[in-house]
Amino acid sequence: MNASIDSLSSTRARFGAWDRFLRTRLLASVGQLRGGRLEIHDPLGQVTAGDERSDTIIRLHINDAGFYHAVATRGSVGAGESYMDGAWRCDDLVGLIRLLVRNRDLLDRMETGMARFGGMAMRGVHALRANTRAGARRNIAAHYDLGNDFFRLFLSEDMMYSSALWAHDADTLEAASERKLARIAEKLQLGPADHVIEIGTGWGGFALHAAGRYGCRVTTTTISREQYELAKARIAEAGLQDRVDVLLSDYRDLRGQYDKLVSIEMIEAIGHAQQREYFGQIGKLLKPDGRALIQAITIEDHRYQQALNSVDFIKRHVFPGCFIPSISSMLEEKTKSTDLALVHLEDFGSSYAKTLQAWRERFLSRLDEVRAQGYDERLIRMWEFYLAYCEGGFRERSIGVAHLLFAKPDCRDADYLPGLHRLEA
Repeated sequence: MNASIDSLSSTRARFGAWDRFLRTRLLASVGQLRGGRLEIHDPLGQVTAGDERSDTIIRLHINDAGFYHAVATRGSVGAGESYMDGAWRCDDLVGLIRLLVRNRDLLDRMETGMARFGGMAMRGVHALRANTRAGARRNIAAHYDLGNDFFRLFLSEDMMYSSALWAHDADTLEAASERKLARIAEKLQLGPADHVIEIGTGWGGFALHAAGRYGCRVTTTTISREQYELAKARIAEAGLQDRVDVLLSDYRDLRGQYDKLVSIEMIEAIGHAQQREYFGQIGKLLKPDGRALIQAITIEDHRYQQALNSVDFIKRHVFPGCFIPSISSMLEEKTKSTDLALVHLEDFGSSYAKTLQAWRERFLSRLDEVRAQGYDERLIRMWEFYLAYCEGGFRERSIGVAHLLFAKPDCRDADYLPGLHRLEA
């Protein structure tokens, strides 16, 4: 008993006057939360702050005073970093993210003072990660060089690292991923006469589906060596080498013209400054009667500019060089660079929330295998935070995911969308 008291006293002693000030400052801010309450446990005691009328209570257990300093100096990124360091834990991480997203205006006000200077430093680092040809390869490698075996632990069997399309809560991840690929094929009206160009191979999931199910010829490109090697192996195993060509090439270097084009959650990796070039390249790669489908994670139009000027946890630690486009930003850059017409738009953000939940549950159920691959607890906590962070955003609709179907001027059958509704002009 005395040893426990001594330990608690020692931990409290590590909370100096400055730490106590930062704690008081944070509690005053979260006291303004609407739609939920935070129950904070730390060595100085227990405090509940937020909306007293709400039945939603999220419990945070903070065991290191460094948490308060991280939040004060680096805002939400600091909170994520201190989670990686094990400075705090939460009984409902997704619920916490959802509560904070609902109070985005409050969070924006908190990203001031010392956090503003931390944000300036992070923006400086992010600016050095521009997606030049060499920079894009470095940025992609920073994420995907974790290794194919790592991603196999939680992705669906088709190795699609993008939102699936859920129709029922009882769907499996595999069924929802298959449905997404079928929906893309339906919108593009894929057939054996088509030569399809894919920007962003992933691990070959779409190429295998298009060539194996519809008899298409597919040319697909990636700049990830890990993905390139596995995609080629999977295509060879399926006996589809005569239908699928895998390139290790930047999309900006692609040449030729194709009947159809697909790009599944690739646009987020190109960067804001490259959007016009990206859409211009799509227009050049399509035949005069071609059509293209882009699957894109999107941010609300009114928050796009603010997001461009800030660095969040994903940009800092998960996908260097990334950005999230808005629908309006994509259409603006498309209009300036090509004659493509938008003929259909479908948002399915709720499906991404379910996809992320499935990935997170699978990942957390296989931590022994993650550790056996040589990854430490800090990386495990980073991935848990990353998956929960994104899931919360999709559940609150602060981010979405959409299929944008484009057609070239001579595409006379662009109105034919089985089971779908054409976007009215």
